[in-house]
Amino acid sequence: MTDTAPAPAQKADPASSRAPDWLTRWEFAHRGLHSPGVPENSLAAAKAAMAAGMGVECDVQRSLDRQAMVFHDWDLARLTDVTGLTEVFNAAELEAMVLQNTDERPSRLGTLLKIVGSDVPILVEIKSRPGYEVKATCELTAEVLEGYDGEYGVMSFDPRAVRWFARHSPAMVRGLVCTDTLDLGFLGVWRQEGMIEAADPHFLAVDIRDLPNTFARLWRESGRPLLAWTVRSPELRELALRETDALISEGEGLA
Repeated sequence: MTDTAPAPAQKADPASSRAPDWLTRWEFAHRGLHSPGVPENSLAAAKAAMAAGMGVECDVQRSLDRQAMVFHDWDLARLTDVTGLTEVFNAAELEAMVLQNTDERPSRLGTLLKIVGSDVPILVEIKSRPGYEVKATCELTAEVLEGYDGEYGVMSFDPRAVRWFARHSPAMVRGLVCTDTLDLGFLGVWRQEGMIEAADPHFLAVDIRDLPNTFARLWRESGRPLLAWTVRSPELRELALRETDALISEGEGLA
């Protein structure tokens, strides 16, 4: 048997802002395929998603020593036995914590990428909030992703983050996460005049609770990918399959 080299990861076309085809060929496990005993955003959750033939969606926070850490919350209390903000701990300190009384621990983005190893695509959501210096997180995330051979995209609720990648790493697939329901500092921002044009995303990831709507329909009719998050029930799954091009799912929303 002759070994053949894997096909190179398909990047975006900076000139046309066209998203690669892989983006809509996969279903993504929200924060990895987590379940009781398998914490969200853990390496175990990523391995479970891969075993199920799903892409991996994860979140990135910035540690005190400017490392890209795979973690969702600003505060550590929900997921660890430590209280305090994620960003006031160094990466090594975060890696020493345990997730939800398991053997799993928070990891650096680079560690997660080694586990995924280009076997499935990965979506990296950069966490932000009003007043946050998101540029620094974008820079260090781009450094980690540069040279990664797998298929990946970055996304954020914060249009500033998406715009940063459009300007500084235009070949990286980028998406704007949108909601009219979840109030986390970016409620309805995507509807503001000129916002989508300024952010220049390759795809939109829309709150499934807000579908259908005219904005999303027009985006999809233009031939650009529309993703749905977070699909958590059979009813929402049916809606997402009808109204969008790819699903970010968990729990009872999985196939």
